Order: sequence, then structure tokens, then C-alpha cells
Amino acid sequence: MKRHLILFATSCFLLSAMQPAAAVTVVPEGNRNASQPGVPAASAKRTREMNTTYEAKYEKIYNLLKSDSKLRSKIASVARTYGIDPVHIVGALIGEHTYNVDAYDRLQTYYVKAISYVQQGLSFDYQGESIGTFVKRPQFASCAQFKDSLRLWTCREDVWEQDFRGKTVDGKGFPDKRFSAVFFQPFYAGQSFGLGQLSPLIALQMTDMVNRYSGLPKLDADHAADVYKTIMDPDLTLPYMAAALKHSIDVYRRIADFDISNNPGITATLYNTGGADSRAHALANANAARLANGEALQLPEENYYGWLVNEKINQLQTLF
Repeated sequence: MKRHLILFATSCFLLSAMQPAAAVTVVPEGNRNASQPGVPAASAKRTREMNTTYEAKYEKIYNLLKSDSKLRSKIASVARTYGIDPVHIVGALIGEHTYNVDAYDRLQTYYVKAISYVQQGLSFDYQGESIGTFVKRPQFASCAQFKDSLRLWTCREDVWEQDFRGKTVDGKGFPDKRFSAVFFQPFYAGQSFGLGQLSPLIALQMTDMVNRYSGLPKLDADHAADVYKTIMDPDLTLPYMAAALKHSIDVYRRIADFDISNNPGITATLYNTGGADSRAHALANANAARLANGEALQLPEENYYGWLVNEKINQLQTLF
């Protein structure tokens, strides 16, 4: 039964494609919440420790975007390739560097950091077991049917949650932590990298789409240094950001019957939270129940991160 649930979770968008087509509702611009939802305590703690404020961090990343015409040109070019408005990419950058990390003053610093990570000889493993060896365990056998990187790594993440997280398997104990925190963050938990603050797991999920749209080489979990260089190098990470944002837009249209392409606050929220597929399914199920009871549709809502993006949207749009 457990394995059937995993297969359902990772291939559900195929099942949804078989359902009768429904009218797509365009999510209007702006915030659904009159005031900003609460910012997590961890974000406030990081900001205090850095002796700064959200306002100062916002101004820093905004000024980097405003002053660097080459960066804006790269963003615009990548957005065209993936068929999205560049403000979606900008929104994700604004949110990450306002609430999670502080931006570097110059883009060149990110290139230097990318090289330094490659030189460190990194690997993805847990207690001496590499990720390549780990996913060959029999629990992951059901994932072999998936040939595209998104469904393959999503399946593996589901198996981790079901069979390994917080459990002892074959005499080896595994932490009660997210898959990405255990295998894909060798320096410290909760770590993401570079201009786009991408996690290695998201990069591995999106690598097929980026290869298809941008022609970049596919990433391999057994070559951790290449993954880190990709998410640290601005020229390489921007396509991965665009791919993640495009996937959120596509999956909300396909599964939840919502067009969120006009609301960068919603796409920024999904970039922040991850799990666009499961969130789209949850919203679709909730709205099916609401419609059955004669109630109005529940629109996607922004979190604190997306709320700021929509609040600042006029200023962000002037960048392009």
C-alpha cells in the first residue's frame, strides 16, 4: 500500500491530465491579504544576527538589480527562453535576499564563490554512504520507472519521507529531517546557495527542463561540485530559477485550474515554500469540495515573502 501511495504522489499530474478540462481562472494581480502574513522567527533571528533590517536588505538587492544592467539583461533573456515575465525571477531574488540572506554588493562575488565551491571536492552523502549508493536501495525500486529528473527525484524524496526519515533501516539510523538537509547540504542544514538561493535537490529536479530549454549539461548527483558550481554561478543558476518558476505556473494551471502568471507574489511564494505540485493538488481538492457545497473558489494566497513582492511590484516592474 505504501509503495502505491508513493507512485500515486509522484505521477499524479499524469492522472490529472486524463480528467475533463476545466476553465482556468486567472489569479488577479496584488495581494489577497490586507496585511503581511507573519515572517518566520528564523528569518527575524538571522536578520538580527546580521545587524541589519528587512528594509536594508531589500534596498541592497534592489540596488544590485537596478545598478547592474548586465544582470537585468541576463534575467530578461532567460525569462524569454522560459516564456515567463522577468518580474517572476526578480520577485524570487527579492524575497530570498530580503528574508533569507543578504545580497553581495557585486555580481562578480558570486562567480568567485562558485569557483571556491568547486575547489572544495564536495560530495553528497550521509555517514559515508553516497547519494548514488543510497538511492540504489530496494525501497527506491519503484522510482526507476521515472526517466525525467523532476519525477525521479520527487519520487526519491517521497520514499525518503515514507521509509527513512526518522527511522532505523537495516541497522542504520536516519535523522528526522528533510531529504535535502540530510544528503544535499554538507556544510550545515537549511543551506541554499548563490544568487537564486537554490538547493541542490531542486537543481537536480529541474535539470532536464534546463537541458531542454537552455542546452546546459544535465546535472548528476554523483558530481556534487558541478551541482554547486551551477547554483553558485549566476549565468547558470538563472535558468534553474526560471525553470522552477515556470514549473509552478504550469502545474497550477494543469492541476488547480489557476493561471498564476500575472501574480509574481504567488510564484515567489511557491519558490520560497517549494512543493508546488502537492500544494496545487491540495488547492484543487479544497475547491472541488467548495464547489460541491456551492461556495466560491479559494484563490491561491501569498505568504509573507510573496506579499512583499506584490507590495513592491510597481518598483520592481520599472527595472524592465
